[in-house]
Amino acid sequence: MPPHRLSFTVALTSISRVILLRDLIFGWKGTGHRDSSPHLSVSTHSIPSGSSMLDAVFVAPASAPAKAAVLLCHGIGENVDHWIPVQRLLAANGVASLLFDFSGYGKSTGHVDWDQFELDAIAAFKAMQRLAPTLTHSILGFSLGSGIAAAIVNRVESSRLVLCAAFTSFRDAAVSVGIPARLSHLVPPIWCAEESLRGCALPILVVHGERDRLFPVKMARDLVRCCGPNAKLLVVPGLTHNRPFREPHISYWGPIISFLTACDG
Repeated sequence: MPPHRLSFTVALTSISRVILLRDLIFGWKGTGHRDSSPHLSVSTHSIPSGSSMLDAVFVAPASAPAKAAVLLCHGIGENVDHWIPVQRLLAANGVASLLFDFSGYGKSTGHVDWDQFELDAIAAFKAMQRLAPTLTHSILGFSLGSGIAAAIVNRVESSRLVLCAAFTSFRDAAVSVGIPARLSHLVPPIWCAEESLRGCALPILVVHGERDRLFPVKMARDLVRCCGPNAKLLVVPGLTHNRPFREPHISYWGPIISFLTACDG
């Protein structure tokens, strides 16, 4: 395995497990329940992706037709169960969603690898199309997932792209979280928004917390400039990096829902 790929696999596997252990120690863990209700339909799926099998959950409104569908690509320290409350909020407001764990995460098989992550997202997107064939299909990437979402958006039939708590490139993200700039060459040169989104004609919404200490608001502004004229920036006052999925609230997700269900574009 080439050095960059090996370091990526070891680093992300270690970091994700440390974050999950930290959250468990401090009493915060995924609170998602995979059960349906009179108003929400919840179903679990296994999605083949190369040699991996991805664990995924599809949540949709049950009492009224959905207005749109979105693929959710989560961050480095999360898994499916952390995000089901977000799915429930989206479905309660008319948006169906498919959430999946990347290879090597949660109950998904396989190992952590950046190319595999992109294949995972493409496989999951195609699964969402089969699950909701009559709806428009979009992609939302959060933190780590934003790089993957941007990387595949031109390789699938997506209507819109939402980038939350996002970074401009994986190397920029590494420096932002504490890797010395002089050592940035050790970080794989992947998920560069300027390259991924060059020529992308889709409507793009970049959403960032004002108090995000992991990736500064300036990075979100730089990201919007990479995206081109169809991109809009929403900075949410007082919001920290992980709060959107830990404490999902309509004040954050409402504008995203409006963007996903808009008829223009």
